[in-house]
Amino acid sequence: MNILNLLNAMPGAVAQGLIWGITAIGIYITYRILDIADLTVDGSLCTGGAVCIMMMLSGHNVFVAMVAATLAGMVTGLVTGLFHTFMGIPAILAGILSQLGLYSVNLKIMGKANQAINVDKYSLLVSLRYIKGVAFYKNPIFVVTLTIVILVLILYWFFGTELGCALRATGCNGNMARAQGINTKHSKVLGLMLSNGLVGLSGALLAQYQGFSDVNMGRGAIVIGLAAVIIGEAVFGRVFKNFGFKLIGVALGSILYYIVLQTVIWLGIDTDLLKLLSALVVAVFLAIPYWQDEYFSQTLQKMMGGKDNA
Repeated sequence: MNILNLLNAMPGAVAQGLIWGITAIGIYITYRILDIADLTVDGSLCTGGAVCIMMMLSGHNVFVAMVAATLAGMVTGLVTGLFHTFMGIPAILAGILSQLGLYSVNLKIMGKANQAINVDKYSLLVSLRYIKGVAFYKNPIFVVTLTIVILVLILYWFFGTELGCALRATGCNGNMARAQGINTKHSKVLGLMLSNGLVGLSGALLAQYQGFSDVNMGRGAIVIGLAAVIIGEAVFGRVFKNFGFKLIGVALGSILYYIVLQTVIWLGIDTDLLKLLSALVVAVFLAIPYWQDEYFSQTLQKMMGGKDNA
């Protein structure tokens, strides 16, 4: 195994990790702030990519296409929010229903299962071919890093407003939020829209980066996003206490996830097992807090009790 092959693959892994970092930030909003595991993202990621590619193929500017992709993602979040709040469907089932329906919607948007876009014919914001041999301001790592910084600043400002605080209060304690006069249903819908809007934007960047939009491109997005959130919290949680830095930590967690994934591929492990590996990584990191409370703290208490008796 040549270490140079791994080093050559790292810029691509970092770029892809950054793009998925935007999805991870969206998932952080629902999973950590709203306390909802939203499975809509498996469909809304593809929706964002499909809308972006089809808009560009029909002659629209890349920035217009990305705004349309973000709005399309927000609409998917709105649908999930209405399923949950207006129809009374549990949040996780509402996400599953939206994800299921989006498969057909995405097929209709693209007209077929896959739509490609050529970087030579269209002015893309990011592309796999821009990883090396281009000016730094065209490099996907720079472009997506700048995008994430802007998004984090906007989100940091938003969650400091009255509306943003209401959203955070809803996720923290819904009953207390309602007692303070907050419409928690509106807050949940807004949070789901905001989350899936970010996922749609991430899908638009991912479709440009890989040069195509595919109806299955969002499959497993929730697992990748959760892995990024959990790894980011585990690695950077003690350092990043500020809300804005926590969002950056989530994006960095996504980069670490893709670096690990690239290393696994370099080691020669069967790529068919990557999804299984991702699931196991998420399961282990989710279990760590439970293990700490259930086993480590009990062992510590027994040790302390033994000392007291002695």
